[in-house]
Amino acid sequence: MAKKMKGFAMLEIGKTGWIEKDYPTCGPLDAICRPLALAPCTSDVHTVWEGALGNRHDMILGHEGVGEIVEVGALVKDFKPGDKVLVPAITPDWNSLEAQAGFSMHSTGMNSGWKFSNFKDGVFGEYFHVNDADGNLALLPEGISPMEGAMLSDMVPTGFHGAELADVQYGDSVLVIGIGPVGLMSVAGAALRGAGRLIAVGTRPVCKEAASFYGATDFVSYKNGPIDEQVLEMTGGKGVDKVIIAGGTVDTFQEAVKALKPGGRIGNVNYLGSGEYINIPRVEWGVGMGHKNIVGGLMPGGRLRMEKLSSLVLNGRLDVSKLITHTFEGFEHVEDALMLMKDKPADLIKPVVIIK
Repeated sequence: MAKKMKGFAMLEIGKTGWIEKDYPTCGPLDAICRPLALAPCTSDVHTVWEGALGNRHDMILGHEGVGEIVEVGALVKDFKPGDKVLVPAITPDWNSLEAQAGFSMHSTGMNSGWKFSNFKDGVFGEYFHVNDADGNLALLPEGISPMEGAMLSDMVPTGFHGAELADVQYGDSVLVIGIGPVGLMSVAGAALRGAGRLIAVGTRPVCKEAASFYGATDFVSYKNGPIDEQVLEMTGGKGVDKVIIAGGTVDTFQEAVKALKPGGRIGNVNYLGSGEYINIPRVEWGVGMGHKNIVGGLMPGGRLRMEKLSSLVLNGRLDVSKLITHTFEGFEHVEDALMLMKDKPADLIKPVVIIK
C-alpha cells in the first residue's frame, strides 16, 4: 500500500482544502524533501481565486520554501538525506534545448520551468518532489535561517529579475510600480545595480517603510491620480530611464509607457492573473518608433542563482528579514498564512510558516 501524506491544495477554481495524496516518487536525478519553512505567494491567490492558469483539481499549492532532504535518486551527486536546502520556485529541466539557449525557465515550453503548483504538486505538502536535484537545489548556508531562506525561493529572485529585465544602470532614474514583497526586492535589486533616483509606487505604510530601507528615494500614490502624470511632474516632464512593474493590472503598462523616456526599458515581473490583452498607448510609444522597450520574464531558477543570492544575504548586502511581518509555527497554519496573502491586511508584507 502506497505511503500517504497530507497537503493543502487547490481543489478547483475558488476552492482550497486539505487533501491526502500518495508520497511522491523519486526519480534517479531527483530528491524528496520535507518542508522546514513555507511561504504563500500572491501567485497562489491568482492561481486559485482568479483561475489565472486555468482549472487545477486537487493540486497541492505552494512554490516557496526551505526543505530537508529525506530521499535522493541514485544519480544525485551533491546532496544527501539530512541536508537542509534552498528550493527555488522555478526548477528547470537543465538538459533541455531551451536551457541551452539561455531560457531555462521556459524549458520544454512557455513558463514550464515553473512546475510547483502549476504542472505538479507544490511544496505545501508533508513531502515534496524536486526534479534535477543537483541543478536545482542549493545547500542552506549556516547563518541563514529557514525563514529567511524561504524569501530566496521567489521574492528575491523575481524582484531582482525585474531590475535585470529593465537593465538598470548606474545613476538611472527608476520607477518601481508595486511595492509588495516582489516590488520591494525590485527596489533592492535596482539599488544594488546603481540606480540614482528610485521612485516607488505604493501606499501602505509598512511597505513604504521597507521600500525606504531598501533604497527608494521618492514615493507616488496611485490614489492621487495617474502614475505617469505624477512621475512626469516630478521629473520636469522628462520621465524615467527605467520602469519595473511588480504590481498592478494589464492597464498598468499604459502608465509605465507614458512615464518612460525614449530609449528606456520596462521590465515586468508581475503575474498578470486576468485580462485578455495589454494596451500600449500609440502616441506615447512613439507611434511605434520611440525605442521604448518592454520585456517581461519569469525569474531564473536553479542552484547557481540560489547560491549567488544567498551570498548577498551572508555578506550583509541584503537583509530579507524586512520582508517577513507575520510568522506561524506548525504545518497546519499553511492555510492561515495563505488567507493572509489573499486578504492582505494593512500590516502585511509576507507571512512565513515554520515547521519543526
